[in-house]
Amino acid sequence: MNEKNKATLAMVVCALMWSISGILIKMISWNPLVIASVRSMISTLVLLIIMKKSGYRVKPSRTALILGGSNAFGMLTFISANKMTTAANAIVLQYTCPVWVLFIAVIFLKERAKKYDVAAVILCLAGMTLFFLDKITPGNIVGNILAILAGVAMGIMFTASAKAKDLEERFNGLFFGQFITAIAGLAGFAVEPFHAEPREVLFILILGIIQLGLPYALYAYASSHISALACSLIGMLEPMANPVWVALFYGEVPGRFALIGAVVIIVTTSLWCVRQSRDGQL
Repeated sequence: MNEKNKATLAMVVCALMWSISGILIKMISWNPLVIASVRSMISTLVLLIIMKKSGYRVKPSRTALILGGSNAFGMLTFISANKMTTAANAIVLQYTCPVWVLFIAVIFLKERAKKYDVAAVILCLAGMTLFFLDKITPGNIVGNILAILAGVAMGIMFTASAKAKDLEERFNGLFFGQFITAIAGLAGFAVEPFHAEPREVLFILILGIIQLGLPYALYAYASSHISALACSLIGMLEPMANPVWVALFYGEVPGRFALIGAVVIIVTTSLWCVRQSRDGQL
């Protein structure tokens, strides 16, 4: 198997490992900030071990800190969203990140948008609107908003990752993201009493090692050998698989409008990535 095929397989495995976050977060009763903190403590150790074995040093840089900061904000908002809205809403709304990158580039960086860019933004905004037509409760609405903010953060993270000068800087960015999340999430212990069941300890270990730490190493490897487009499209396995695990093992099923919105967003984002690649933008 050549390096490109290995990287493709690594990204497939990475996306599937990422996809188990929804079901495990739902099955842990802790405050979302506590879940984020403990999960990132574990994944920080995993990344440190991998970095040490790879001969990489921990050293901050502007790109690594931007990558880490956006990664941390994205994880904190995503886990909170998972607790307040359905897992399907949280993961699909997070995957609007390419559109938010485009929106930021046009509004703040004054870059010119093509017609298909504008069409992609309109369709994704329409898809997002559909999510707010299901289960209209204050908690659900806040959860959807947090998921969208997680998508913005994820877009910034991918942009910073693409600008990293080498694999070592990319690993440093991911490390700082985990470290910042672990520290920021400690505030959750002051919000409400903490109690851990044995099965919850097992679930958080799985989240830290199998769902986050190891997949990040796979992503860093894959993104060094295949295009950003390939990573983005293969990564779409996560928002498709995540709600399936939750429906099968937790019994949570998204509403009709949310399902329609999910199809609109996933198809639009995938087609937009393909068109960007043809124009040499990815």
